[in-house]
Amino acid sequence: SLKSKICEIYTDVEGIFSSDPRVVKEAKKIKNITYEEILEMASLGSKVLHPRSVELAMKYDIKIHVRSSFKNKLGSMVVKEDKKLEKEIVTGITSSENDANISVKGIPDKPGVAGQIFSLLSDANINVDMIVQNITDDGKFASINFPVPVDDCKHALSVLKNSKIKFKKISSDKNISKISIVGVGMKSNVGVAKIMFETLAKKNINIQVIS
Repeated sequence: SLKSKICEIYTDVEGIFSSDPRVVKEAKKIKNITYEEILEMASLGSKVLHPRSVELAMKYDIKIHVRSSFKNKLGSMVVKEDKKLEKEIVTGITSSENDANISVKGIPDKPGVAGQIFSLLSDANINVDMIVQNITDDGKFASINFPVPVDDCKHALSVLKNSKIKFKKISSDKNISKISIVGVGMKSNVGVAKIMFETLAKKNINIQVIS
C-alpha cells in the first residue's frame, strides 16, 4: 500500500545466519540472500522471517533488510536472484526436531492410492511437506514415508488406520530430526549430496528418508 522499495526488520540478531548460531558457533552472517532461499529456510525451520512476509516481499519486489535493534550495523538483505549470489553453493542449513516420520508399508501399487492417503490427511488438516515412495521388486506393493508435525502424529495414524485403505503395516518414529540444505548455487555445482552423506556417516548418523 505504501509503495515501499525496502522493508527494514529490526530483531535481536544481527541478520540472517547460515545456521542457528545458538546451535552452530561457526554460523556466518549472510550478506545477501534470495527470496527463494530464505523462503525455503523459513518454511524448513529458520525462525528469522515468517514465510508469508517473504512471499509478499517477493511478489511486490520489496527488499527486506534484517538487522539488529541494538547495533548500528548492516544486516542481511533479501533480494532477487542474481548471478553474483550463485557463487555461494550452500547458503544455509536448517533443522527441525518437531517432526515424526510415518511409514505405511504394503500398499497396493495402483494409481490413486497415494492420492487417497494424502486426501484423508488434508481433510484432517494435517500438513505433509515431503513424500518418499518405494516399490517392491515384484511391482505389486509400495511403501510411503512422510513426516508430519509431531503433535499431529497420533491423529494421522488414527485417520489412516480407520480408513478403507489397505496396507500391511503402519508405524511412526518421533525420534528424528529433519535437516535441510539450501542454496541457489547447488543448481550449478556438483558434490553437495556427497559431502552431506559423508559428513553424517562420519558421525554415525543414519539417514531414513531423502527428498
